[in-house]
Amino acid sequence: MKTIKIFTVIIAAIFSMSILNAQENEGEILTTTEITVKQGHNAQFIEGVKAWKACYLENNGKEDWNMWHRQQGEGNFYIMSGNLSNWAEMDKEDPSSEACYITLINLIMPHIEKVSSRIARHMPNVSSKSSATPKYINVTYYQVHKEYLFEEVVSTVTEAIKSKEEAPRGEWYHIKFGGPEAADFIFAYPFNKYAEMDVKRDSPAKIYTDLVGEEKAAALWEKWFETLENSWSYTYKLNSDMSN
Repeated sequence: MKTIKIFTVIIAAIFSMSILNAQENEGEILTTTEITVKQGHNAQFIEGVKAWKACYLENNGKEDWNMWHRQQGEGNFYIMSGNLSNWAEMDKEDPSSEACYITLINLIMPHIEKVSSRIARHMPNVSSKSSATPKYINVTYYQVHKEYLFEEVVSTVTEAIKSKEEAPRGEWYHIKFGGPEAADFIFAYPFNKYAEMDVKRDSPAKIYTDLVGEEKAAALWEKWFETLENSWSYTYKLNSDMSN
């Protein structure tokens, strides 16, 4: 998505810092721009993004993006995300976005403290088929020692979930480009209201254990703990006014 690329490149250049057409087992490319807003500047940042969006649409902009607001953690943190079908889309020009450069510089940049970017690949074989955009996503980040082993565990447990529930529960992504502090994999679980979190569901571990038995499950958990280095999670809320 050229719009996301330009937005990211301009911001990153100023700060001098470093985010369904499947190919074989690789899915869409997910681009994300992670934005930390200065303390006390959230309202101005929101209005600035709305103004940039209005400018983009007035200049016949065609690209889509989602703006997610993190619900936990320190300060105001946003993720602007978009999808590419292939790498060649990164080469496409987007005059509509370039026409809004001044809006970006004057109305958005003064309210940003920090920005970074990530590029990830969707993992369609272990992800759900839903194309609807949810109101919320719970995102779990994983840093691992051995990516091939982590993918083996995820694939095995996902097959168990599919055998019971017919489909995976969310979307897996493999991060391809990002800084040394970035996660290696992310899992996004969609929901539309917090009441859905109260619904009792068997954990993936229980589903797999019930399917194969304690002994075989224990062997898989040993692989899991061998590869897993760290994990953390946040909930994000979609801001439709700042999305397109």
